[in-house]
Formats: sequence, structure tokens, C-alpha cells
Amino acid sequence: MALQLHLSIGVTIAVLVILRIIWRIMNRVPDPEPGSKFMHLVSHLGHYTLYVMIVVMTFTGYLGTGVGTEYFFLFDLPKFADTKLFSYLVGDYLGMTFKEFEKPIDFIHKEILGKWLVWLLILGHAGAAFYHHFVQQDRTLHKMLIGRQSKEGTTKSITSQSFREIVK
Repeated sequence: MALQLHLSIGVTIAVLVILRIIWRIMNRVPDPEPGSKFMHLVSHLGHYTLYVMIVVMTFTGYLGTGVGTEYFFLFDLPKFADTKLFSYLVGDYLGMTFKEFEKPIDFIHKEILGKWLVWLLILGHAGAAFYHHFVQQDRTLHKMLIGRQSKEGTTKSITSQSFREIVK
């Protein structure tokens, strides 16, 4: 039951990631704050790495899960070991059983990505946001938060006072 819940959460994350990527493609990226070419390059690389890691974590989580699940009464998601892709790619081509395949996938998903890399990326992203806010004193953090367009065309974060104005 816990593995089925874990798989349902993973599928939910995958759906949210797909929606986020669609939203990102369809919406204009805010203009970057002034900074060096190196800072902008690192920023772009960090963001693309976060997107890739979200997709890879979801993918490896599914591959290493040994149970199928019913996804919120919408559809059944079979365990990877029961799919034709597993049978062809892992069983026939690699000559591995699910137990043999699961061990390296779990190591990548849990030990390498889950314990270290994802958390380092999250800390780096949060650290960069605070660096921009407290050291650079620019609008990067404000643009990351839920925002709205002001009359001057700048993005402002929604405060309790501005939220009341929006709701009126």
C-alpha cells in the first residue's frame, strides 16, 4: 500500500511537471536582472538542471517501483516489470530480472539523486534567490514569488495588503 501511494505521488509530480513545462513554454520569461554573462549562464544551467532532475527523479522512481497502482480512480498504472518495454529492453536485451534491474535504479534514484544532488540543487536555488535579495538587492526573489504586474510594469509580490486590494 505504501509503494502504491508513493507511485501515485510520483505520477502526480510527473503531471505537475508536465503542466509546469507547458506553462514555461507558453509564457514569456521575465527579463533578467542586471548581471554578468557568467551569472546568467549559471542561472540558466541551474534552471535547466532542475527541470531535468525533476523528470529524471520521476522516471527512475517509476522504473524502480515494483508495484502497479490505480491512479485516483482515473487509470491503472502497471508496474514497470509488467510492461512490454521492460520485457524487451531489460529482460531480452539486458538479460536481467526485475530484482537485478531494480538495485542500480534504486541506487541512482535514492542514493545519488535523492540524497545528494537534488538537495544540493534546491539549496543552490534557494541560496541564489537569497543572494539576489540580500546582496544584489534586485527583484529576482520578488519575481519568483507569486506576483502581479504593477502600474509601473514591475513585478511585485503579493502582500496581505495588496492581496486585499486584489480580492476587492
